[in-house]
Amino acid sequence: MMNDATNFAPPKVTLHGIHRSFDLGRKSVVAVAPIDLEIRQGEFLCIVGPSGCGKTTLLRILAGLEMESGGQIDFVHDGRLSTTGRPRRENSMVFQEHGIFPWMSVRDNVAFGLKSQGVDKKTRYAVAEQYINKVGLGNFMDAYPNQLSGGMKQRVSIARAFANDPEILLMDEPFAALDEQTKILLQEELLRIWEETQKTVVYVTHSIDEAIVLSDRVMIMTARPGRIKEIIDISQYFPRPRNVEEIKGSATYGEVYGRIWSALKEEVFAHEGEVGGATK
Repeated sequence: MMNDATNFAPPKVTLHGIHRSFDLGRKSVVAVAPIDLEIRQGEFLCIVGPSGCGKTTLLRILAGLEMESGGQIDFVHDGRLSTTGRPRRENSMVFQEHGIFPWMSVRDNVAFGLKSQGVDKKTRYAVAEQYINKVGLGNFMDAYPNQLSGGMKQRVSIARAFANDPEILLMDEPFAALDEQTKILLQEELLRIWEETQKTVVYVTHSIDEAIVLSDRVMIMTARPGRIKEIIDISQYFPRPRNVEEIKGSATYGEVYGRIWSALKEEVFAHEGEVGGATK
């Protein structure tokens, strides 16, 4: 779990002026303005912002799935600083869509990343089964995706991500398509596993509620071009470990929610104005 000591932990990833532009015909559109950011070792960082502000683009740059237009990413691996780019092999990414293979059992889906790394079958199955049990799917080891609910499929995705033993876990709205009850259960599961593993997590969400429940810090982005508007330290309000229901039932929750929404709402209105203007 993140405690006061982790608040002063060294950075795991440092972004220096990272930005991204896209060429659209004769003009260039800036999706992400230059961003300077330190992501601490073992912290859970949530990113919120209006649609189209570059949240997912920034996450994909960190994952190595998309190239930045400029800037530099420093990454600490095994205690050594690398300035050659993002940690491509040392991260796992969980998308909004579960992205598991329909022809593979739950066990083989969770073990897939380890198989790609050349881990022997006995070892990778042992690791996979450990995380399958952690996400509550122990009775579904041999089931196939078409036999699972949406929430169960996302549990498989989370188990696979942690089974890969990533140094950084990148998550792009993984619970957005789920019903509220399933979402709360999976938030609790994610928190429990994260507190056990101490992974560095960068989590993109549209939900202020989810950001408060999960994160140590919330980074609020502006409307496009996306830049950092404010970073709020949630850990000073809600220490670890956390209980989702207790947090939502506290008076402090409303205070923190209001603070984030106050910073975010003018960016949402700015985005809506831009979209409305473009359609006139």
